[in-house]
Amino acid sequence: MVEVGEANFSLHKFMLVAKSGLIRKKIMESNEADLTKIDLSGIPGGPEIFETAAKFCYGVNFEINVKNVAALRCAAEYLEMTEKYCEGNLAGRTDDFLSHAALNTFSGAVAVLKSCELLLPFAEELKIVQRCVDAASSKACNEANFPSRSPTNWWAEELTILEINSFHRILSAMKSRGAKILNLATALMTYTERSLPDLVRNHTGNVTSSDPDDKELRNRQRDLLESIVALFPQETAAFPVNFLCCLLRSAIFLSTSISCKNELEKRISAIMEHVSVDDLLVLTFSYDGERLFDLQSVRRIISGFVEKEKSVAVFNAGDLSEICSPAMQRVAKTVDAYLGEIATYGELSISKFNGISNLVPKAARKVDDDLYRAVDIYLKTHPTLDEIEREKVCSVMDALKLSYEARVHASQNKRLPVQTVLHALYYDQLKLRSGVDNRNKEDALTTRNQLQADVSLLKENEALKSELMKMKLFLSDLQKNEGSSSAKGGGGGVPKRPSFFSSVSKKLGKLNPFRHGSKDTLHVDDGVDVTKPRRRRFSIS
Repeated sequence: MVEVGEANFSLHKFMLVAKSGLIRKKIMESNEADLTKIDLSGIPGGPEIFETAAKFCYGVNFEINVKNVAALRCAAEYLEMTEKYCEGNLAGRTDDFLSHAALNTFSGAVAVLKSCELLLPFAEELKIVQRCVDAASSKACNEANFPSRSPTNWWAEELTILEINSFHRILSAMKSRGAKILNLATALMTYTERSLPDLVRNHTGNVTSSDPDDKELRNRQRDLLESIVALFPQETAAFPVNFLCCLLRSAIFLSTSISCKNELEKRISAIMEHVSVDDLLVLTFSYDGERLFDLQSVRRIISGFVEKEKSVAVFNAGDLSEICSPAMQRVAKTVDAYLGEIATYGELSISKFNGISNLVPKAARKVDDDLYRAVDIYLKTHPTLDEIEREKVCSVMDALKLSYEARVHASQNKRLPVQTVLHALYYDQLKLRSGVDNRNKEDALTTRNQLQADVSLLKENEALKSELMKMKLFLSDLQKNEGSSSAKGGGGGVPKRPSFFSSVSKKLGKLNPFRHGSKDTLHVDDGVDVTKPRRRRFSIS
């Protein structure tokens, strides 16, 4: 009887001894006169493969295929079923099948390599793994350069059945054979999408933190992702940016190592000019899209690109304050549009909003209209901000860089602080008088002085309003005291005289510089026409 694990096989010794050197030695070396039990639990492939080997010993027909040939070869070596004991033994039969059938096709070589993953270290010692790697890598290179069928990346799809170590060996062999970076990148992307479908392909991220099984799955996915990133070729532009952004979000979600995330951020920074708003949003939000996920990675990516542009400017003996290459301008436009998207989330703080905006050099923005749109959206989403906080938000944009339409909108925008509205009006008038209308410098200077006077009058009016409120409170207290004293003394029929308050109010009202003109735009609804002050004429005689 032969024991293989928990399986028992009742076989004739002489049938096994004729072809297996190991069984022959065990019987000859046994101290028992009649050996009745042999333990072969260490045979590669387990009971199923031993049963097939036993059929061979008995002369029973069986099938050798790409799935069992490696295991049969390892079992033949373990049982010493070689030509030394029998001509045409199992070892020779399996070697012939490997050489003339299994390894002649790419699919066969990959299938055999997959089966070897459960046969280590036997398959490695017998060079089966290396033979499979050589055959598969050679045929993959040929197929990548001269596709024989569609889709053209079918060979990359078949590699996805392998474990990461076997896949790594195939890629390394392809690289040593001179495979193109594009072909290696194709294989890596296909392998990643197949291995991490929930994170990279379907974008569901359906991994919870409460179930122990899910935690184990998450750990396996983290290790796999780190291994995949470690296989990336040195060329930073080998992968499309949307694929890198998906990987980085997966890395953040799985809490991979810092080196893994830094590598992905560096690669995205290198091709930042090709990043779209959607790509940045992939990094920003959680898989359900309900909450902000990570802004630090976005900041580091933008900073990395800006630093690269600065290095280029220094190399070209340029001015760091004038970094406005076409790539930088595209990135600035993308960042402004990105700010407009994330500004709708109430949890976004002013410091984070301004921090991302200020990463882009001022010179990179020729027009600040997109940035103004983002600022307006932020102010609309955060209506409880006070005047100082709104001024902080608006500090990221330059009113001088707004288009005419944007300045008109800003001048009527009740959400903007007063100072920003005045700046928009001032620059608009200044451009109209000095630029568009071709007025002389005296007209531009006059307009500037007029607007400065309007600002001064507005401030004085606000101060008068404050003083008036204080006086109202003071006089209200006096009237209460007088009323109480007259009630005690029995009120007489003295005629009512004009109060000090009414006379002061009339005088202050005459001093109001805006009583015939502009109104407070902060309390005017959107879409309502604001009355403009009468334009004064200045004649020079």
